[in-house]
Amino acid sequence: MTRDYTSESLSHDPIHGYIPFISRSGLPAGEVSEQEIIDHPWVQRMRQIHQLQTAWWVFPSAEHTRFQHILGVMHLASQAVDHWYDSLCDACRNVPSRAYVESLVRMAGLLHDVGHGPFGHFFDDHYLDQFGVTHEDLGAKIIQTELADLLRRVRRNPHGKLAPLEELDPAQIGWLIRRPARGGDTQGQPDWLVKLRALFSGIYTVDNLDFVMRDAYMSGYSVKAFDLFRLLHYSFFTPQGLTIHSRGLQALITFIEVRANLFRTIYFHRTVRALDVALAELFGETMPHLFPGNPLEHLTHYRGFTESSFLVDVQRMPFHADPAVRALGQKWHDLLSRNVLWKMAAERAMYFHSGQSEQTSIFSEPEVVAQRVRKKLPREIRSVEMRVDIARHYHRPSTRQPTAGQNFVYDPAEGTPRSLSDYELFRELPLSFSICRIYTRDHTHDDQIQQALNAVLGDVVDAKTNM
Repeated sequence: MTRDYTSESLSHDPIHGYIPFISRSGLPAGEVSEQEIIDHPWVQRMRQIHQLQTAWWVFPSAEHTRFQHILGVMHLASQAVDHWYDSLCDACRNVPSRAYVESLVRMAGLLHDVGHGPFGHFFDDHYLDQFGVTHEDLGAKIIQTELADLLRRVRRNPHGKLAPLEELDPAQIGWLIRRPARGGDTQGQPDWLVKLRALFSGIYTVDNLDFVMRDAYMSGYSVKAFDLFRLLHYSFFTPQGLTIHSRGLQALITFIEVRANLFRTIYFHRTVRALDVALAELFGETMPHLFPGNPLEHLTHYRGFTESSFLVDVQRMPFHADPAVRALGQKWHDLLSRNVLWKMAAERAMYFHSGQSEQTSIFSEPEVVAQRVRKKLPREIRSVEMRVDIARHYHRPSTRQPTAGQNFVYDPAEGTPRSLSDYELFRELPLSFSICRIYTRDHTHDDQIQQALNAVLGDVVDAKTNM
């Protein structure tokens, strides 16, 4: 037999089919299986955090959790190594064994979301931000402290065993999952590891390849969102970095377009964003009742703090002895009953190409949009209660952002890989888009608010600003 079926188990997934992993059975004493990492409370916690932070309240079938997603990312990490390992060895010196590289990226894929809190990225923006940390910072800390000893004793994956003197480095896993820092953070890291980071940050990654397929399928948007095989087949490492052959470029463009459509139709759906507006109003007042402070200083408490525990706790608030907590609990009751008080009154989308940036437009300032819209409204309704929500999506990394410079394209006619962000065909896609929506308590003044929003944004629609 070429495979050790005794130590291998399978998990069935609706997106990828069977996902193999190393089980506890038949391993030497002291060795840790992948199953023990998967079954660890920090990873099992992902079963209690939805992949789509509030969209599952709008799309009934999209109730998948981050647990299914991280198993998919782990699996895609193996597929990427299967296609790209040989080119990594050609592009870099002193690359570890294939088994080491595969186990490293498999564990990074499995653990890349381990630091997430309730409602995912919403929790970063509305709670973690005050401490200057992100879920990736928390994930790196968990990997390098809570899980480090176990990770060092992982010796194999379904496709091979680590060399006798090799040992997984939790610090390398923690480094891989974090977004590149401004000014660079690659000093002291081996070149092969720097290049592998493109699997987790950049234009197409094992993370976003999985969530686009999974979210499209689970929401009912699309059964086959894009051509995964063509993307993997036509990608490889060069001395410049992760490179795609020109024959695979259309598959990449299709992937980017599908991802953008998911943002427009699912993640940025008007009711989803209305729920986010309502959630944001309650979150700051609620968190002091549920969590003691910076999760970096309370990891034990954080492990048990999930979306499930959060929703159970807020549903108990209406029965609290404190009248203020009871009132807060009633607001949560209304929200969880989908009695959303904010209704979309107006909407306007704008697209930003190379040489333009919404960061220097009023699209980066919701308060400015609100002020200007009020000035355009008839005097008698200028005091109407409203909330401006601006949802932003970046199709590809800006050339000035930390994640830029990780993806390249190879055209045989040119003979040398070049930066993907400067490629002519890729310029056909916008750099980013923003959707500006105004929410009010009812639909009484929708027409007037839409006209005012159009008048305000019409002033900047043709503006050109250097990045």
